[in-house]
Amino acid sequence: MNPRNFLAELKRRNVYKVAVAYAVVAWLLIQAASIVFPTFEAPAWIMKVLMAALLIGFPLTIALSWAFEITPEGIKRESEVEPNESITAHTGRKLVGITFVLAVIAAGLLLFQQVGTHLRGVRDVSAHDKDGRPGGASPPAALPAIPDKSIAVLPFVDMSQAKDQEYFCDGISEEILDALAKVETLRVVSRTSSFSFKGKNADVSEVASKLNVANVLEGSLRRAGNRIRVTAQLINARSGFHLWSETYERELQDVFTMQDEITRSIVDALKIKLAVAPSAPASHNTAAHDLYLQGLFFSNKSDEANLRKALDFFQRAIEKDPTSSRAWTGLARVWDFLADAYMKPLDAYPHTKEAAAKAIALDERNAEAHAWLGDAMHVLDWDLAGDERELKRALEIDPNLAIAHIFSGMLHWYRDEGPGAVSELEEGMKLDPLSTDVAALAVLPYLRTGHVDKATAAAQRISDLDPNYIYRDPPFATIYLETGRDQEALDAYAKAQEMTHTPYAGHAIAYAHLGRPEEAHRVLNQMLTQAGQGYVPGTSIASVYAALGEKEEAFRWLERAFAEHDVGMFTIKIEPTFRALQSDPRFADLLRRVGLDPAPAPTTPSQK
Repeated sequence: MNPRNFLAELKRRNVYKVAVAYAVVAWLLIQAASIVFPTFEAPAWIMKVLMAALLIGFPLTIALSWAFEITPEGIKRESEVEPNESITAHTGRKLVGITFVLAVIAAGLLLFQQVGTHLRGVRDVSAHDKDGRPGGASPPAALPAIPDKSIAVLPFVDMSQAKDQEYFCDGISEEILDALAKVETLRVVSRTSSFSFKGKNADVSEVASKLNVANVLEGSLRRAGNRIRVTAQLINARSGFHLWSETYERELQDVFTMQDEITRSIVDALKIKLAVAPSAPASHNTAAHDLYLQGLFFSNKSDEANLRKALDFFQRAIEKDPTSSRAWTGLARVWDFLADAYMKPLDAYPHTKEAAAKAIALDERNAEAHAWLGDAMHVLDWDLAGDERELKRALEIDPNLAIAHIFSGMLHWYRDEGPGAVSELEEGMKLDPLSTDVAALAVLPYLRTGHVDKATAAAQRISDLDPNYIYRDPPFATIYLETGRDQEALDAYAKAQEMTHTPYAGHAIAYAHLGRPEEAHRVLNQMLTQAGQGYVPGTSIASVYAALGEKEEAFRWLERAFAEHDVGMFTIKIEPTFRALQSDPRFADLLRRVGLDPAPAPTTPSQK
């Protein structure tokens, strides 16, 4: 057949139109399957079978469109249809119409997903002013453009019949998150923010909008005895399309290999070139790993009872496998959490330092262990240089480690380097955008660098995320006290004390500023009673005595704070309350003993 006649015949028999229609239908089927199959935990081979069937079906469909023709009497072989009876032109118009409708449906679906994401973002801003600022305040930091290579890992859903594998689901999700965080050029949102969506059935686009990421990993896990079944899917939040999905059925001892496979698949799907391949955990002791995951679960709670449970699980994991660097890191983490809040520093930080050092000895590339070691060093040894060295190493290994950025911010703060503190804490907020703790830590650095509006926005964000949140001091009370609004500070502290039944140094200081020493002493006496029953930082009590002008008592409590290795000793130089003590040689001596420059700190805008 003449090639030109052949091409004309292809056109007459609608082969081109059938090919286009087939491609559109196949594309819609694949997208629908990528959403539906993972929802019902369909095995991965079903998607592969569907795609293989569609590929095989394409040449068969083309062959059938060439050999057969649709007529009013039904489907006939093309050779049996007389030229004057052929209705291929009419059939072709129908095919064009059907293809057009399907293409419109596909485009509409894509547009709906894009507009839906935009509208959700608008709704998020609707409660704010025209600049997106809560209560008229500017945000802590402008939201950066969403990087294509960014991801949030949501906690996997427990599909086990007994619903008793929450700790295992959380642990697997967190370990995948940690592995991804070590991949260069990939920004990974930290656990606190990602796991805040746990149990909320939030839409992927909503999650991505709030966490400022382009991609979301979600999944489910079912465990029966020593068998596990994990379904994971990576979704592009902008398009709503599944970039990758897979179902794994493995024995429990293969969980480490499975985690590594998931990590590599995500990296491949995002088209990231690995400088260093993600490493699987060195320990393959499944009993130790299970105890470790339970410890990890309880270590993410904030109350003392659950932190003590975490200690027990981590210690049992170490008994099963003393070579588990991660279990030693978990131990360091929990001792660090218990310090100051529930235990005297000297009763907890030595354990933090020992466990972190052991974790690093087992795995020098354990970034989190370096962060905990540095934190213990600056408290136990007054060693800020050592802390800086460990944090620098932690961030070399894992630039996405939010806690390392937060600790770095506090290190700058101790050194009275306000802009550096703000920069690192804002990086922490980018990596952990829904963390109330990071926002709370940023309030004072914002104030001391003259950014009262950003401090107010951070406090408002904390209130929006958790109206009952209090970290050491209520955020708004801190702002009022720092900016001379003492009566408003009194009201905020009184409300906080009703909630927590805890006396606050700031409450007494506000009374002192207003010339009401009796009320200030009443709060101080409550603090002294609490100090007799448990641990109260000596610097807190010293600050009240300083505000009341009782210089000798202030120094007595500062000496006690030094002896107890109160971390607040690093901030006495920049606390306005202690300014009246700075001319005393004893104050400069205290600063030298903790490794700080005794030269007076400059007055900052919020302190004028």
